[in-house]
Formats: sequence, structure tokens, C-alpha cells
Amino acid sequence: MESVFGEPPPDGLANSGNRSCMAQDAHHNSHVILGSTNDKFAAQELSSISHHLGENTPGLTHVGSTGKAQMVDVSPKENSSRTAIASCKVVLGKKVFDLVLANQMAKGDVLTVAKIAGINGAKHTSTLIPLCHNITLAHVRVDLRLDPEDFSVEIEGEAASTGKTGVEMEAMTAVSIAGLTVYDMCKAASKDIQVTDIRLECKTGGKTGYWCREE
Repeated sequence: MESVFGEPPPDGLANSGNRSCMAQDAHHNSHVILGSTNDKFAAQELSSISHHLGENTPGLTHVGSTGKAQMVDVSPKENSSRTAIASCKVVLGKKVFDLVLANQMAKGDVLTVAKIAGINGAKHTSTLIPLCHNITLAHVRVDLRLDPEDFSVEIEGEAASTGKTGVEMEAMTAVSIAGLTVYDMCKAASKDIQVTDIRLECKTGGKTGYWCREE
């Protein structure tokens, strides 16, 4: 009786299909084995590095035991008052500096717009930096000062909060966004503007307590 599904495939075609499936399975298994091997290798490397550095050396808290990125669990930490101050410089050049000083830029008041942008940036740090915690800020300050010696804008930002994690990133994000805003406000007059020296100046609170940059 003839099958309603037609003639069975030739032996060669059937064997070819089986070989194809076997090849796909082997390829998949090789990826699984490779991924597992990589994880084990990363874990061994991290263990070796930690042993070499010693127990008292601070580790990278955003890296898990297998070397993968993770968000730090801060729930065991105690709440404390935390502050951070960061700074940044925007080198304008004389022509742009004079325009900003005279408030003659086409987009308007450069320093005021950058100040507001910096404050807003601090409040959105956890959105911009993926592994930062979403914290409640008690205070954000952004100050901009024109420096005629090198035709630049000096920017200082401060963030404060009471909680389980620090506000260093909020302060640094504030000055970064303020600096980028200065560039955006002035770029029509010059493309040679430089945003430089973004850095943490000091911080308080938390396990490490007070820290200040040494000049």
C-alpha cells in the first residue's frame, strides 16, 4: 500500500540530514563547553589576582566571582551622610571666551544653561550610568567660573545624600553634563573647545570615610 506522504527520501539525503543535525548539535555543544570553560577560566584568574593582591586590597565591586558585571547589593550597609565634590574644565579659546564673557553667544546665557543642565544631569545619573543605584539626592550644587588666565570655564559640582551608597558619580556626572552643555552652547563659534580634567576632588561618608585629592 503506497504511503499518503509519498516515497521516503533516498538513503543519501536522509544520511545528509542526519549529518547536518549532528553537526549543528556539535556546534551548539562546543559553544556551551566554550562558554563554561571561559567562565571557569575567568573565575580562576580572578581568584589568582585576588590572592596576589592580598585581602586588604580593594576589589572591583561591580565584577562578580565569574568576571561578569553586576549591580552591587548595598542592603547590608548602614545609612550615612554622604557628600562628594567633583571638578571639570572647558577650554574655550580667547574668541569664544570673550563672547561668553559678554553674553553674546547665539544660544543665550551659557553659564546659566550649563548650571541647570549639570543639576539635571546629577539627578539622572542612574539612568546614564547603568550600574549606579537610583538614590535620593538631598542637594546638588553646580558652579561655573570664567578663568581669563587660560580662557576656560572652571566647573565645580557637589552632591549630597543620606543613604547606603556614595554620591561621587552624581557629582562627576553633574560637572560632565555641565561641561558638555558649555560645548553645545558654544560649538557654533568654535569646534576647538576642549572638555578636560573631569575628576573627583573629595568625598565623605560611607565605609571609607573622608577622602581628598592630594595636589
